[in-house]
Amino acid sequence: MATLGAGRRLTPHDGLFLPLFGGTLLLAWCALGLFQLSPYGRYLDHDWTADGAGASICSAVAGGELVVPAVLYVGGWVLMTAAMMLPTTLPLVGIFRRLVAGNPGRGLLLALLLAGYLAAWLAFGITAHGLGAILAGLVSRSPWLSFNGWLLGAAIFLIAGLFQFSGLKRRCLDACRTPLHFVLGRWRGLRPRLESLRLGWAHGVYCVGCCWALMLLMFVVGTGSIGWMLGLGAVMALEKNSPSDQTLGTPLGLLLILVSVAIVAGHAGRTLL
Repeated sequence: MATLGAGRRLTPHDGLFLPLFGGTLLLAWCALGLFQLSPYGRYLDHDWTADGAGASICSAVAGGELVVPAVLYVGGWVLMTAAMMLPTTLPLVGIFRRLVAGNPGRGLLLALLLAGYLAAWLAFGITAHGLGAILAGLVSRSPWLSFNGWLLGAAIFLIAGLFQFSGLKRRCLDACRTPLHFVLGRWRGLRPRLESLRLGWAHGVYCVGCCWALMLLMFVVGTGSIGWMLGLGAVMALEKNSPSDQTLGTPLGLLLILVSVAIVAGHAGRTLL
């Protein structure tokens, strides 16, 4: 098994890593902002019925009414997860860089690590997209749901709040909070490229496992909202790097449950009035 030499000498590339990593994140946020301001930003919000350039593209492609919106949504989702979630991988990336420092293809291995990580989030995004489309179809066919859509928002807040106290959440967070153990438990160095991709995928799966419920909140507050992306991204980064669940997880869970109760109480009060 490979080891991480604590006394490893710095290479000429070490001073470039953080600026490059930070520049990549800044580029992702800028690209996401431009995507949101473009006519195609609405596809992150499941708004597939508006006319314009998007509609003409859809009509020009076989099955475009489904294919084009899905492709645009996936592209926006990848940008969103890159901007929101890559900062939370910095401890893992730092350890992995030290592990492969002597490998001449370390740049490619790092790229494969991040590609595997984003692939896990892409799989989640496609699943969420499909479920959202099914849910939107149910709402459009149900007048009662159309007039009481707030119940869906309250349910998502409640699910996100309750999940903060689940055993699955704790197990996934434990894996995210111990990147050294995570890397050394999965790296053998026999097939570096494949192992890098698998390592990124595995870490992405655990990350999805601890953050999926919080990400669902984006469907309530607005999937394409840059402000909410920044806020939720910061919360998830703090949660994954806090020493215990009580530091942030417990107060956050209680807050989300209270928001759900407040939504129900608010609409119940309007009904009574």
